[in-house]
Amino acid sequence: MFVSDRTNIFAGIALDRNAELRDDAEWAAAQLADPTARFLLLGAEAAGGRQALLQAASEALRWLDQDERRRFAPDLAPTYLGSDGIGPLFSLCAEASLADRVRAELGGVFIDLRSAGMRLHPFQAGLFAYARAIAHWQARTRWCGACGATLQLVALGHRGKCTNPSCALEHFPRVDPAMIVIVSWRDQCLLGSQSTWSENRWSTLAGFIEPGESLEDAVRREVFEEAGVKVGACAYHSSQPWPFPSSLMLGFTAEAEDPAIRLGRELSDARWFSVDEIVDGLAEHRLVLPPRLSVSHELIAHWLRERAGLELAELLSDEPWQKPRA
Repeated sequence: MFVSDRTNIFAGIALDRNAELRDDAEWAAAQLADPTARFLLLGAEAAGGRQALLQAASEALRWLDQDERRRFAPDLAPTYLGSDGIGPLFSLCAEASLADRVRAELGGVFIDLRSAGMRLHPFQAGLFAYARAIAHWQARTRWCGACGATLQLVALGHRGKCTNPSCALEHFPRVDPAMIVIVSWRDQCLLGSQSTWSENRWSTLAGFIEPGESLEDAVRREVFEEAGVKVGACAYHSSQPWPFPSSLMLGFTAEAEDPAIRLGRELSDARWFSVDEIVDGLAEHRLVLPPRLSVSHELIAHWLRERAGLELAELLSDEPWQKPRA
């Protein structure tokens, strides 16, 4: 069964990014001057990443209009996100003092990305993820990696150009590909746990793609490194932008050739779960699975649907349960 990445949070946003037009100075100026333009305000960089301004009385982002942008942030360089069919959308990165002022005067609140993924409309959560990912790249890509000269942001914030004329190297936003996989052996699936996680929390296995490595080879290598399980056939499932801070999660299903588990250094435990063990564990609050936010959740949901015709959403209680690790 084909599974679209639109099932994953942060994915499938209906946005025209107009990538081919960003270098057109006349077109860019027209977008910035468009009276229908809206601007998403991102607060100062914090431990959990930049937060976005939210309407205090509703579960929706608080966009600034042109008048509010000129009032609060006339000197901030907007980054173009795209058009939603109503008008152009931009993001603005503010320092703490300005962010607090805007929040107080407009009556908004700031929300972190993980909370936004669970609370906001998928389109708005995806826009926030997109804006935060490119803001992270901009903040950490200020100098040329080849000659050390400063970079100038061009293409409405989507590219950095070295200001050294003898170098003039172009720098593009970084995306780190990572694979995440649900491995099957007959009527069981493989889940792992880490020592830093809460008690009874289990998830699918994941890892970054290495240079010169195919996605399928990465699946087989990572599963073997983490759990000692040899994987044979594997198939693509779906993808999810994961801007924590700059990953792209590539989801797979796979079949084990041998069920023997030999733990590596990254996991504290790994084991095979049957459908009944998952169903009973959730019902009895002895099992914590990844939240809906993650593609890992969708991989487990897919496995339960394919193996037993069960919907994970119907097995979860209304209130999340998570017992802290002692």
